[in-house]
Amino acid sequence: MLTLRYHGHDCWELSDDRYRVLIDPYLTGNPLADVQADAFAKLDAIVITHGHGDHIGDAAAIARRSGALVISNFEIVNYLGAQGCQGHPLHIGGGRQFPFGHVKLTIAHHGSTGPNGEALGNPAGVIMTMAGKKVYHAGDTGLFLDMQLIGEAWGPLDVALLPIGDNFTMGIDDAVRATGFLKAHMNIPMHYNTFGVIEADPQEFVRKVEAAGRRAVVVKPGGEYKIP
Repeated sequence: MLTLRYHGHDCWELSDDRYRVLIDPYLTGNPLADVQADAFAKLDAIVITHGHGDHIGDAAAIARRSGALVISNFEIVNYLGAQGCQGHPLHIGGGRQFPFGHVKLTIAHHGSTGPNGEALGNPAGVIMTMAGKKVYHAGDTGLFLDMQLIGEAWGPLDVALLPIGDNFTMGIDDAVRATGFLKAHMNIPMHYNTFGVIEADPQEFVRKVEAAGRRAVVVKPGGEYKIP
């Protein structure tokens, strides 16, 4: 069984009976976060989709304290390595098997400057295979046709985690269309309501996905979704 815990914005924790992985750990300053950064004293890995401050977030502090391996693009791994973090670099289209599972980076259409304007490589989505389950975390992205390739070539996907907040990423209607490309067993919205400019109704997303004959569920910050 794989458990997905939502910590608000794009931050997800994936865990099985042995391993614990965090994606995009934006907790400090996140009004929707249900935990503080110091809650992660024991952690195996931190996966970062891109360099924006609301995604790279507390990665350095958590990685130094927990000893977690940072997995991201080459530029972000080097950036955090200079801050005392251990990391493994990947790039778009590349993947690697780790003790906890397999991580593959996909394209994402967005930006990736660091908190102070640093050039931190290209943004990415992530396909995480863990405990025999496959989860696609889209990161921050607009809709793109190659989502069909992600679903067909690298699926079947158990869960797709998709931004719905519009303005900086896909809005609800584009995210609903993405579910048709990806064909995941379950679709879960993220990246909404953290700031006023990305306010969105996740239940509208669920209704529209279900009307299209697919499955979706809202996981609130602090909530879980279990893949049996």
